[in-house]
Order: sequence, then structure tokens, then C-alpha cells
Amino acid sequence: MYLYHCFEKSIGPFRNLSDLSVEEAKEVVRRVKEERPGTQCASRHDKYVEYRRNCENILRTEFAKKGGKMDRFVPHYMTVELSPWMTTWFEDGDYLKIPVEEFDLSTLSFTYGDSMPNWGVKDDKEYRGKLYTYEEILKVIEKYGLPQDWNDDGKYGPERYIEVQVWSDETVKKYMNYGGEKI
Repeated sequence: MYLYHCFEKSIGPFRNLSDLSVEEAKEVVRRVKEERPGTQCASRHDKYVEYRRNCENILRTEFAKKGGKMDRFVPHYMTVELSPWMTTWFEDGDYLKIPVEEFDLSTLSFTYGDSMPNWGVKDDKEYRGKLYTYEEILKVIEKYGLPQDWNDDGKYGPERYIEVQVWSDETVKKYMNYGGEKI
């Protein structure tokens, strides 16, 4: 299994809005809307930063319940395998492809789909509103497959990829200045 991180080439990988203060993060979102209005990130609503922080509180609480190891207060974000849809989020995108074996698996959590709609959408899908460990997500993948294989266009709901929350800088720091592969 490979974990992917897509990013704007001019900014670089693993630049995390949640590492900034709320005011700084809002300013970054405002600049993205102004400077790159055609990108996915520019379409975020005015309360995105607050919603993201709330979601991260849920992720942290749920991962702690599972005994996850958290060396960071907020996670870095990746996906299980490449999401074609996510590659369209950027003007000049790159991505990193890292084997899951490079990570301490106890520092990884997973949501089947993006974490924000995972808790925001109310339906009867059994994976909705849940956070998984590595061993648990393997069973979910076995049962449902990868969302990008059956729902890349979003026709069947918000799950277009499996989000990975990386709660450590250990592996990430090796790639902070990496240029990635051209999307």
C-alpha cells in the first residue's frame, strides 16, 4: 500500500493550515481565493478553518480512544493510493508517494472518505462517523474497495478517497522539501 500527499508545487508538501493560528489560517485561505481562484482550495467556505479544527478535535479524541500514538496535536493528511479527483485541486500540483511501511503504523488513523464529511453527512453507511486503525481500514477496504475506484466523480456520495491522518513528523520530515512527481 502507498500513501499519497498531493500539494501545490509552489508551496511544497505537508504545509498544514492547522499548524497556523486561526487568524493566520484564514489569511492563507483568503490569499488562495484571491491568487488561485480556480482551485478546489479556493472554494472553501468562510467557516472552513473552524470546521476543520472541530473535525480535528473529533479525530484526536477518537484516535486516543483507540490507543493511537500522537506526536502532533493535528495530523498531516494523505490518502490511501492516488485519488485522481484530488490531483485536480491545484494549479500546478505535485504529489508524494510513500510506502506505508515507512510509517509507524500506530501513528496513522484513517477515515473512509474525507474526515469532514465523514462526520458531517448523516446516512446509513456503516463506515460513516468512524475512525479506523491501519488493521481496521484493511478490512473496510476488503469489503468496499477504494472509493476512487467506484466514486471518483462523487456520484455516490462524498467518499472519493480514504483519508490518512498522520500523527507524527518522523517520516514526513524526510519529504518536507521534496518536489514530488508532476501531476
